[in-house]
Amino acid sequence: METPGLVVHGEAAPFSTALRSLLNNPQYSDVCFVVGQERQEVFAHRCLLACRCNFFQRLLGPKLGPGMPSPVVLSSVPADAFLAVLEFLYANSVRLHRHSVLEVLTAAVEYGLEELRELCLEFVVKVLDVELVCEALQVGVAGPACRWASAWKAALHPSFCSQVAVTFGLGPLQERCIAFIETHTQEALRTRGFLELSAPALLPLLRSDKLCVDEAELVLAARSWARVGAVEQIVEAWKCHALRRGDAARGTPCRRRRGTLPREHHCFLDLPFK
Repeated sequence: METPGLVVHGEAAPFSTALRSLLNNPQYSDVCFVVGQERQEVFAHRCLLACRCNFFQRLLGPKLGPGMPSPVVLSSVPADAFLAVLEFLYANSVRLHRHSVLEVLTAAVEYGLEELRELCLEFVVKVLDVELVCEALQVGVAGPACRWASAWKAALHPSFCSQVAVTFGLGPLQERCIAFIETHTQEALRTRGFLELSAPALLPLLRSDKLCVDEAELVLAARSWARVGAVEQIVEAWKCHALRRGDAARGTPCRRRRGTLPREHHCFLDLPFK
């Protein structure tokens, strides 16, 4: 009886370096992508992408004939993010940057790359700060699939985007971002990222009663957001900016949010909703 063979492994680093040298290398490439608004050309190798990612396997299909096929246009993904995705597919590692990690995360979700998605989420949590948190919240709430939803559906049904986020594994990111803003509320409200939040991303934030900011400041921030975004959903936001109905049945008393200074009219908070 023949003894089964023993699998031995060579060094991983030279192998990874060799594959990385093929990244965006026209030599031996058999597919060209045109990516981003700048329409940057990116060269790749069909067999490698197809064996590493089901999305590219379906996108590229079998090679129909000799020579380079027509370029594949992917205008929605920035070139830097797309190159990061290819780097991960070629070398099983990727260098992430704070300024582009959310775009890489979005691309990883769209392409079904769960391992890359998890690596991006871990990186975002490590570098999360006041300047990044609202942008991360936008991704965590909306998810990439909301790009394909019509505007009226996202506006009339804010829960749609939250459901999408959970489906794509981004629910924990939303929770982490809201918790961060709850403890750094004043700083976060002053960022450009807050003003650029979509209505589905803003509403769960305003519903929180743990925001460390006085109600007057929160009102001014919401008004600034409304002027910048001009979103009709502000009507719904105003309903929950100051008082919060409990999760129980009607009759649950209201309470001040954390961070709200006492005022005379707060005596009415001890009364149940009529």
